[in-house]
Amino acid sequence: MRAPSGSVPGLCSASATMFAVGMAFLGYWGVYEPGGWHRSDLIVVILALVGFAALGSVPWIVTTPVAEEGQEKIVAARRALLLGVALIWLSVLVSLFA
Repeated sequence: MRAPSGSVPGLCSASATMFAVGMAFLGYWGVYEPGGWHRSDLIVVILALVGFAALGSVPWIVTTPVAEEGQEKIVAARRALLLGVALIWLSVLVSLFA
């Protein structure tokens, strides 16, 4: 079954948007503040970086050439997008409650 028309551009733009939201969060959160980092700060940054890696891989996954015409990578790209979004929001929650 083929994916709906516009799935590839939609996934790529959603990934780029969440990447920008995550970068804005890290910028306002205080990555550049002077002083030592705590363990919770490292957890926030590690969660965000892994989320960025997942979001950055979405366009690569979805645009990878496939051997057969009917085979698509939409499902894997959707899972990578979900993982990236979940990790970015988890890092936001950790920063709020830690």
